[in-house]
Amino acid sequence: MKTIGLIGGMSWESSLLYYQIINECVKERLGGHNSAKSLMYSVNFQEIKSLQHQGNWGEATKMMIDSAQKLEMAGADFIVICTNTMHKMAQEVEEAVSIPLIHIADSTAAEIVKDGIKKVALLGTAFTMEQDFYKGRLTDKFGLEVIVPNEAERLAVHDIIYQELCLGIIKEDSKQAYLQIIKNLKLQGAEAVILGCTEITLLVSQADCSIPVYDTTRIHAESAIDFALRT
Repeated sequence: MKTIGLIGGMSWESSLLYYQIINECVKERLGGHNSAKSLMYSVNFQEIKSLQHQGNWGEATKMMIDSAQKLEMAGADFIVICTNTMHKMAQEVEEAVSIPLIHIADSTAAEIVKDGIKKVALLGTAFTMEQDFYKGRLTDKFGLEVIVPNEAERLAVHDIIYQELCLGIIKEDSKQAYLQIIKNLKLQGAEAVILGCTEITLLVSQADCSIPVYDTTRIHAESAIDFALRT
């Protein structure tokens, strides 16, 4: 079994999910008292959040590279960035270490393509929904048509993530707001929705939606196990 190197803390609520899912998967696949070999470097999310909203992606990239290099030095066999937004600098991180990086968008898109879906809605932070590093990868590498909410809805999705979910706050009215946004995107032709922020799974699940839901947290964590157990 390979050792998983997790860059966590963005937020720690979703990093906790990663750790739980990864270990549950190993137990399910290997049985007994098996658990994952893993290392986590957990950043201070307040520092990351401030850099994101300042648009200081250069400094944020340095922090992510430093985290990945520390994991490599500690013995990790590959890197998992436990957040969607910080895949903005995935290429720079990958180039700064000599071990592989499992990209969350690739893992998610592979599942969508396998299911024969062509047009998909994307929910996430404003950075993920509006910038091209994520949507562009889904389109250019996997041929998916990606749609996002309108400006007012994007603001609502973004604010709920940072002001509630990243603080562990779960509100029913916020859940209903998300579900209405998903319904609106379905009316625009979305065949499925990507929960493109690792905290959204705390609020919305497949049971809530009439179209397929792709939970990036679970998909990414399971991809890490696939790689860790691959011989």
